[in-house]
Amino acid sequence: MINSMNIAWWVKRWGELHPLKEAILYEGKAITYQDLYGRACRAASWLRSLKIGKGDRVAVMLTNCPEFMEIYLACSRLGAIFVPINFRLAGPELDYILHNCRPRLFIFGADYMEEIEAFSLARPTGEMFLASIGISSGLNGIMDYHGEMESVAEPLTGGEIPGPADPEEPQVIMYTSGTTGRPKGAVLSHRKTFFNCLNADIFFKLHFDDIMLIVLPLFHSGGLFIQASPILYKGATMIIHPRFDPHRVYREINRHKVTKFLGVPTVYRSLLKVPPESRGDLSSLKVCAIGGEKTTVELLKRCKEAEFPLRQIMGQTETSILLWASEEDSIRKPGTVGRPVFHAEVALVDRGGQPVKPGDVGEIVVRGSIMMTEYWEDPRRTAETIKGGWLHTGDLARVDEDGYFYLVDRATDMYVSGGENVYPAEVERVLKEHPGIEDVAVLGIPDETWGEVGHAFVIPKAGAELNADDVISFCQGRLARYKWPKKVSFCQEFPRTSLGKVRKSLLSEISEG
Repeated sequence: MINSMNIAWWVKRWGELHPLKEAILYEGKAITYQDLYGRACRAASWLRSLKIGKGDRVAVMLTNCPEFMEIYLACSRLGAIFVPINFRLAGPELDYILHNCRPRLFIFGADYMEEIEAFSLARPTGEMFLASIGISSGLNGIMDYHGEMESVAEPLTGGEIPGPADPEEPQVIMYTSGTTGRPKGAVLSHRKTFFNCLNADIFFKLHFDDIMLIVLPLFHSGGLFIQASPILYKGATMIIHPRFDPHRVYREINRHKVTKFLGVPTVYRSLLKVPPESRGDLSSLKVCAIGGEKTTVELLKRCKEAEFPLRQIMGQTETSILLWASEEDSIRKPGTVGRPVFHAEVALVDRGGQPVKPGDVGEIVVRGSIMMTEYWEDPRRTAETIKGGWLHTGDLARVDEDGYFYLVDRATDMYVSGGENVYPAEVERVLKEHPGIEDVAVLGIPDETWGEVGHAFVIPKAGAELNADDVISFCQGRLARYKWPKKVSFCQEFPRTSLGKVRKSLLSEISEG
């Protein structure tokens, strides 16, 4: 394989060109590019001693930490497949993923021992090694990762380890959140990572001197492929936080003069709750990105007032960045999620796969170097998603005459009431304008008369006194009557994925209960 498409090679080259350049800042410690490559090679040597090689899966369940990155690099160096796992998963969900991908090695943090013990560790097929960061060696047959690293006599840094020979070989299996069913393992190639890094380079205007603050989990595309990997490609520096703390974010921006940042809307809403006098100087920030869910125009305005130089991105696990919008785009085209990234083709099609006219609703489809290869050992769902070379995202949108996309909803969220299609995102947008509503999520529920009707789950603002009639009547004059929710429930918070998206499948369970 061309070395330029292997992320481990990038770290090796930066370690040769600028050995003392800081690659990672973590909890007050600095790791240079030279040190990071050495650590990755030591990890690769250990993996090889376990007979792990090309095509074998290595699963990790860790908070953001340097070990996460060095194992990721070691797998890329070997040609093994890296499988990052959401550490918020419950036992049965974790059990499903491990049995689906059948890793040869599973590395987890000591904090998750309770979750590990909650499910069956019966080896899916053959032997699965277990290792932990923070647990003494030998406990229940679990290896101590740091102890194993220290025991590596001679890390292999040269050409002794056969790496991937083809950029189409899988680099990562990243499981989707599973909000609509069983998680799907998106198989992501070395080629995809490379072209995604090129897109991120353009979007963030990356530079060798940049400092990227990462608070999003590295087990998701946003943290790993939109932030960490492009930073290593550019030879820049990343600061990684194990967990999001809005006050700490401001301290780090001021202390290290952070230049680049990415957060989901939930992150920015938390940052905006910090009093302005406690935020410090944000002038070092050059590009801040927001994505992960549809962003309201109000939130964009509030972020601009707070001096976050905000740009929007839209993507998914299967593609990473797909659409982007500059600060100017967001102001000039309120509500847009932007235009297609440089290295991809993006279109809108109807249910028959035909292009739709500007202004009409269609499904976003994409093809090119940034799309996944397949869903791991799932030919049926792969065939449902990739048709004629186009990856169907499941996102519904409109496009204007200038080529700017406007999200309408997820195709799977749409419900039909009295023969009319209703897009919950449209209803949510209107209800969020209510002065007493902090947040709202709408889904369709069965109805004997209309087939389906809307059920609105509402989080009231502090001090607001609301009832169901207040919520429903607010739709008058703002939405067609068939779009009005017929049922309203009040909540203190929503169940969310690790990226801040509302888990509507759980709201549905509340509705049914």
